[in-house]
Amino acid sequence: MHLVSEAIIRTCISYIVLMVVSLWVGKQVNSHTNYYNFALSITIGSFIGNMGFDTNLHFVPMISSFLTLILIYFFLSFISANSRPFRRWLSGQPTVIIENGKILDANMKKIRYTLDDLNQQLREQGIFDIFEVEYALLEVSGKLSVLKKTQYQNVSMKDFNPANLNENVILPKELIMDGKIIEKNFNQNFSKQWLEQELKSRSVQIKAVQYAVISSNGSLFIDLFDDHLDSPLDTE
Repeated sequence: MHLVSEAIIRTCISYIVLMVVSLWVGKQVNSHTNYYNFALSITIGSFIGNMGFDTNLHFVPMISSFLTLILIYFFLSFISANSRPFRRWLSGQPTVIIENGKILDANMKKIRYTLDDLNQQLREQGIFDIFEVEYALLEVSGKLSVLKKTQYQNVSMKDFNPANLNENVILPKELIMDGKIIEKNFNQNFSKQWLEQELKSRSVQIKAVQYAVISSNGSLFIDLFDDHLDSPLDTE
């Protein structure tokens, strides 16, 4: 009877700790969007299971190890938020599977991704003809992100002009992220001098830009550190 009551008490405490940590950690772990979030979610489940049911393990050392794991996660998250190279190393990067309508076999071999896998994930998105795809990227989460060719994209109000069907589609290029310039993404069409001129025309300095990206239609999107919003929405 003693073991039963002990298991019940441990389970209740473990569940409360899990709920608090889940609210504290946030939505990133739940989405399994990268490697260390996935690893953390698996490890948390193992810890909670052992703390609640394995009465042969001492509870205090177990919960101490569990809290240490959470602190490590927050430490890595803090570094990731302030260092893009570390974030890319820790979280991984998406792999381009299709570029300009062409399947990149070399990239697929590197990640052991087959044509069957590709076709299955395309079908799951309602795409049964691979000819419709302009770009496809396999995200770190394992999901396939697809950009269709212009003539196969869903119709919007601006598409009622037939001339738009001939527009070229490009993969978005990030020029500034977290206030830091991404030199490798500049080219002849979108140079650093071009970016500086665009920002100057908008009376914006580079140091004020949090995020700048060339969209798929070639336009420049800019987001500033200061959004100048008196009462921004904070709805989750």
